[in-house]
Amino acid sequence: MTRDGERVIELVNELGSRVSNVLSEMVPPAAQVHLLNAQRELITALMLIYENRIAPAATKRVRRARATRRTTKRDSKIPID
Repeated sequence: MTRDGERVIELVNELGSRVSNVLSEMVPPAAQVHLLNAQRELITALMLIYENRIAPAATKRVRRARATRRTTKRDSKIPID
């Protein structure tokens, strides 16, 4: 996962914990469980969207870099006497 992806996860987790602290005083415990489950599903959906839109571009760059390195290694031939 990219550094940006890790930052997104940290931000969403921080936001979720702050919201849950505020809501814990006003929301009954049974409703809190449902809200936590919804939060978990939202975070999962956001990460899947992020990976689907952002990660493929990063993956292509990594693949291109690896292909370039392989080509460079193949081009350097060992002389045979």
